[in-house]
Amino acid sequence: MTYLWAVTFLWAFSFSLIGVYLSATVDAYFAVFTRALLASLLFLPFLRWKGVRLGWQIKLMAIGAIQLGVMYLFLYQSFSFLSVPEVLLFTIFTPLYIALMDDALQRRFTPRYFIVASIAVLGAAIIRYNQISAEFIIGFLLVQGANACFAFGQIAYKSLVQQEPEQAHLFSGVHTFGYFYLGALLISLFGVLLLGDSTRLPTQTIEWGILLWLGLVASGCGYFLWNKGAALVDTAALAVMNNLLIPAGLLVNLLIWNREVDLLRLGLGCLVMLGALLLNHYWARATANLTQDPATEADTR
Repeated sequence: MTYLWAVTFLWAFSFSLIGVYLSATVDAYFAVFTRALLASLLFLPFLRWKGVRLGWQIKLMAIGAIQLGVMYLFLYQSFSFLSVPEVLLFTIFTPLYIALMDDALQRRFTPRYFIVASIAVLGAAIIRYNQISAEFIIGFLLVQGANACFAFGQIAYKSLVQQEPEQAHLFSGVHTFGYFYLGALLISLFGVLLLGDSTRLPTQTIEWGILLWLGLVASGCGYFLWNKGAALVDTAALAVMNNLLIPAGLLVNLLIWNREVDLLRLGLGCLVMLGALLLNHYWARATANLTQDPATEADTR
């Protein structure tokens, strides 16, 4: 959980930085390509080519292509139709995607995951429900595409590490995670070459500075630590942590950009989401106690 909490704080700045400084002036495809390029360059010196199975490399590249590359192509376009608060509002469905995708992958249905994720959605809705713009349908669909890609990447990486632990620990994560960014780089390269607008490149120092921050820190460090944390927690806890980005993002908006935030709703929503985390913790422990082998339990007395 430590990794997820740390990245939640880190990513709390991203929504406002994109919405305030980049979305209106910088081409979305160029911004996504720049982030993927910088993250790739950050990990390239550590990347190991020998001793890593080709199948592992391809799977990591595919996960990066979807979770980072395609996801950001959707997300950046959504800012053309939605305000920052609206984008935050529409991300509340990510926990449901995580719960449903994990169950589909495991060919099961886990009520705990779905219930806890639904409570997290409720908490986020309390915080961010508000009037929405007339163009919300297109923006809503774009954000849902981003949510689905982000959820898929987390579940796919978590499953990959669980299925092939020997490959995951062959080298430390920093020596193999570069394949993730190379996959995102390929997707974003196609996007900027085919759909990019060369007349909307960054022209101000602050725009380049923000792209450097987003590429090296938010993407480079952030996705490595987030996926590392995602592989260490259960699905329900991961689902809840996805929605804690919403109050974190709103607090940043309030403290730095002085946007109006309903503190009562913010507090209530945070309490509901923290309650979901506690419910998951105690529910998981109770389930583990019920399924514990009686013979093993007797031997420990």
